[in-house]
Amino acid sequence: MKPKAIIKLAVDIFMTLALLFLMGYHLWGDAPHEWVGAGMLVLFIAHHILNGNWHKTLFKGKYNAMRIVTLVIDFLVLVSMLAQMYSGIVMSRHVFAFLPIDGGMALARRLHILGAYWGFILMSLHLGLHWNMILGMSRKAAGIKNSSKIRSIIACIAGLVIAGYGVWVFIKRDLLTYLLLKTEFVFLDYSESKILFYIDYLALMGLCVFIAHYIAKLCRRVQSRKAVRK
Repeated sequence: MKPKAIIKLAVDIFMTLALLFLMGYHLWGDAPHEWVGAGMLVLFIAHHILNGNWHKTLFKGKYNAMRIVTLVIDFLVLVSMLAQMYSGIVMSRHVFAFLPIDGGMALARRLHILGAYWGFILMSLHLGLHWNMILGMSRKAAGIKNSSKIRSIIACIAGLVIAGYGVWVFIKRDLLTYLLLKTEFVFLDYSESKILFYIDYLALMGLCVFIAHYIAKLCRRVQSRKAVRK
């Protein structure tokens, strides 16, 4: 792997870990949450700089179904990150406490809830849209050159199991309430196990990856059929 590809992969891995950490706000407390949140912002900027070619080609070429879906998800991720950045700074008691900000807490609280939960879903979908590339890099790193039907079947079954559990987590944790902002306060169980919490959120992330990965496969299949007809 080229050095830039390794750096890009490392940034994406750290962003994913930071995203998971931030969702467990109640398990770690204010200060760690704010510092990791600030680090997440730095990683997000680094991610865009490292993927500068994407910005250069934004208005070039044709837009097929896959490209449109990717662009919509990426735009919504950006919106959620901007909401998080603004609301996080306004509500900050540690990292940005030196800033002379007065008021705006009610709006910031709403934006933080929306940005957090939609950001998690959207970034997980973004990850799923690029899952083929991640799998390819993982195979290359592991030295796996040949495809295997058995591996594909096992991976598909594992994906279905994780996605199924992710659906249950979505319902159990009442995420729709927060995604639709039906309440301005999030129910937090301070006594829950960190391990079980992150198993739940990994499964939720897995559900989004599964959905986006197969949407991407469907888009590519439709695109290839159209190309054959031409």
